[in-house]
Amino acid sequence: MLKVAINGFGRIGRCALRLLETDKDIEVVAINDLTDALQLAYLYKYDSVHRTNNSKISYDSDELFVGNRKIKVFAEADPSNLPWKELDVDVVLECTGIFTSAEKCQAHLNAGAKHVIISAPAKDEVKTIVYGVNHEILNKNDKIISAASCTTNCLAPVLKLIDNKYGVIKGFMTTVHAMTNDQETLDIPHKKGIESRRGRAASLNIVPTSTGAASQIGKVLPHLEGKLDGIAFRVPVGDGSVIDMTLELSKKTTAEEVNNMFKSNQSKVIKYTYDPIVSSDIISEQSAATVDGLLTSTIEGEGKVLLKVVAWYDNEIGYTAQMIRTMKLFM
Repeated sequence: MLKVAINGFGRIGRCALRLLETDKDIEVVAINDLTDALQLAYLYKYDSVHRTNNSKISYDSDELFVGNRKIKVFAEADPSNLPWKELDVDVVLECTGIFTSAEKCQAHLNAGAKHVIISAPAKDEVKTIVYGVNHEILNKNDKIISAASCTTNCLAPVLKLIDNKYGVIKGFMTTVHAMTNDQETLDIPHKKGIESRRGRAASLNIVPTSTGAASQIGKVLPHLEGKLDGIAFRVPVGDGSVIDMTLELSKKTTAEEVNNMFKSNQSKVIKYTYDPIVSSDIISEQSAATVDGLLTSTIEGEGKVLLKVVAWYDNEIGYTAQMIRTMKLFM
């Protein structure tokens, strides 16, 4: 059984426990977050997006009880002080959004953990894994890895299928992304400055901002390095996002042919729908990407083909499920 600790019990940390609480192969032994067990229990039980958790949930001063499971709770700012060795922690899911480099994550290893998975793009040359795209390069000797971003996890599997069959010359992607905790409730100065626009009220605005998803593609599909760019629009929904990509292809094709390719290559990582869905329909979907066949289109001219593909993703649960699939490779 794999023993797991969760560092950071925010949106992704709580989604991770939701997905793992009944997993017979995984034991979540500890949660570390800078608050108390009461708040952790409350936020785990009641969720505005994923709704009430019907598991039996209780707590005491240093433990969280979920169903028949007992989880140690810590509030330690310095991960090197956590008792990972005593708890025999195999993997730390690093979900704070703060410890995003090998140097910072080394603290978990110093505390006795065997592996660390960062639930964000890494700030340095940490190996980046997107399950279903390049997970075969992972080996059990890897100590610190990144699970990339939620948007990269949607983009990469879709892009890999297209590139393998038709060849991607270059392209551009836009993610229409649910608001996140990195934005503000009402207008206020933001740590990333006015250029980020994230200081504007998240629930009242469509907020253009940056995304690293396109530039991160080179870390999981190296031959596409520098061939994609992208932008994000944060919109006033709590969860459920969508990517819209336009690609120049090496080979000619049609929308029907592309849709048939996606339909015949469905898996737990990538799904296909021809239903007229909207963002709320994707909430709790555990695949990395759901291709919207109704929106696939092509334009041909001057011997070239432009392909537009749209794919939906639950930027919380879908991403977390991908991270857990990767984590299980350490078993």
